[in-house]
Amino acid sequence: MERGNKYKQQLKGKKVLVIGLGKSGKAAARALNEAGAAVYVQDSKTQDKLDTQFIQYMQNEGIVSYLGCVPEDMTAFDMLVLSPGVPPTLDYIEKARRAGIEITGELELAYRLGEGQFIAITGTNGKTTTTTLVGEIFKASGRETAVVGNIGSPVVAEAAGSPKDKWLVTEVSSFQLETTESFRPVVSAILNLTPDHLNRHGTMEAYGAAKARVAANQTADDFLIINLDDPQAYALAKDTAATVIPFSRKTVPAAGAYLDGSVIKLKDLDGTEHSICDRSELRIIGDHNVENVLAAAAIAFFAGIDPEVISAAVREFPGVEHRIEFCGNVDGVDYYNDSKGTNVDAAVIALKALKDGVILIAGGDGKSQDFTDLAKHFDGCVKALILLGRDAPVIEEAAKRTGFTDIYNCKDMPECVRKAAEIAGTGDKVLLSPACASWDMYDNFEQRGRHFKQCVKEMLK
Repeated sequence: MERGNKYKQQLKGKKVLVIGLGKSGKAAARALNEAGAAVYVQDSKTQDKLDTQFIQYMQNEGIVSYLGCVPEDMTAFDMLVLSPGVPPTLDYIEKARRAGIEITGELELAYRLGEGQFIAITGTNGKTTTTTLVGEIFKASGRETAVVGNIGSPVVAEAAGSPKDKWLVTEVSSFQLETTESFRPVVSAILNLTPDHLNRHGTMEAYGAAKARVAANQTADDFLIINLDDPQAYALAKDTAATVIPFSRKTVPAAGAYLDGSVIKLKDLDGTEHSICDRSELRIIGDHNVENVLAAAAIAFFAGIDPEVISAAVREFPGVEHRIEFCGNVDGVDYYNDSKGTNVDAAVIALKALKDGVILIAGGDGKSQDFTDLAKHFDGCVKALILLGRDAPVIEEAAKRTGFTDIYNCKDMPECVRKAAEIAGTGDKVLLSPACASWDMYDNFEQRGRHFKQCVKEMLK
């Protein structure tokens, strides 16, 4: 597959339908329009519910839109570009596929439209922290770097027209990966694999297969950084041609990143060791964050960055918003925002990091998860459970099956925070870690987390 200007030449005059007008869909439509394609867009929302600025842009550029409806003749297009949130199994998309129309996604399009070098980080949990840290390390090294993907800017917005010396440090989801074809990162990473998005993928096998696509086109000149301590994740390395580099808290690999006592170390392909820092020097808490640092250090090192640069950036890294983020102390009680904890495993990780005395606020869109494992971690850790959102009854039922009954149901976030403050005593920790997506009550997990922080801030006044 051609990249950069050569691919843009192939797009000129092609009829391309962009499906889904979230951030990535709008960015894809703009990039395609600038490349000279004949752009069409579709979204299930009607015009009155979409961004007026983008509506004006479409009108100015002559972009044809299908809003609140779908095109009757899907064979009229040369290519479909799916936004990550759009299931490729929708009837009208399947109809186009059967007609032989090319179907791709924003990540693949981004890769084709530029010549920049990709670092691609996936996994069920830890992606945002790891991607942010890798971005900080790359910037500290002096490389031209953009941190993109699920973490913020759409990939295509930064990748289109990118030169060969630009590095795109990219958080990639299973949704983005399932529509890739030629996408080939220089360094890929699979951090872990636990149940998530099963309402979209159906089975763990399908979910894992989507994640494994991150390394599908890599060669022996590329690197796959992967968690040796997670057997399900590590098994995804079996079909890649990339050079596999493990990271581990428990084992010393022949080459890779590992924990030697309390010291984070790297080992080169020739066996040379480099000490990065002691885990006590990290500003982010929990074993899971040690794993994130190990992965980030390995990614940067095997991308050619000096260990001293990695060490300095790791020591200075403060963590990311919405991931066990300390929000303040009110009357001797610590408040933590873990709104990014959108699945059971992420919430369990947060509970393990805080250890005990936790008042847990959870609930939302449960994505067809089983909450039994979450409830099993309440004993000795969670003092009280405060629930909100659509699937609160499902979590409550799971908790009661384990014998946990100190449960409160609230209608919204302010009521949750008030109830938590009422229950908590000196030395306790109030933790928002929903184990659920936010879509039943909020536009995204960021909005949910900021609402929680605002509620805490009100008590600090």
